[in-house]
Amino acid sequence: MSATLAPPAVLRGTTTETIDTPDGPFTVIEAEGAVLSSGWTSLREELTGQIHPSLMTARFDPAASAMRPVLDAVARYYDGDVDAITAVRVRQASGPFRAHAWDVLRTIAPGAPVTYLEYAARAGNPAAVRAAAGACAKNAAALFVPCHRVIRTDGSLGGFRWGLQVKQRLLDREAGRTSVA
Repeated sequence: MSATLAPPAVLRGTTTETIDTPDGPFTVIEAEGAVLSSGWTSLREELTGQIHPSLMTARFDPAASAMRPVLDAVARYYDGDVDAITAVRVRQASGPFRAHAWDVLRTIAPGAPVTYLEYAARAGNPAAVRAAAGACAKNAAALFVPCHRVIRTDGSLGGFRWGLQVKQRLLDREAGRTSVA
């Protein structure tokens, strides 16, 4: 006897879709028109662990789902409109510094990466480099909250949950150093 596993009840009202990109499969978990989690994987399970517990237990209105604009923004990004992702709403939860730091990430211009030190300063606390790096590490909405635009002071990439090759290709694409497709 085999059992079919249903999606976790804690993500009621969410939509999950995967699309192919030049950097591999890209999956988005969306609720009410806002991205809860996203990344370069085809496995939903790799994304749910990044969603804050308060959002995991929320009940979202499935009638308010709006995945098409999110996927369209990803397609436009990969077609060369690297600003397309800025209009996508994101819903993440955390403490005040991290939530503010995620907002700051969305202000870093494509093609103009900043160091972790610069990022901490932009987030309001130049001494909080580790906290700024932690905000990048805990960012559930990859691409839409562009933590890939933060690099080490020495110019090396630092870390990236989805792999340094993907991070480098994103930075190259945004700097106009690669073909768009």
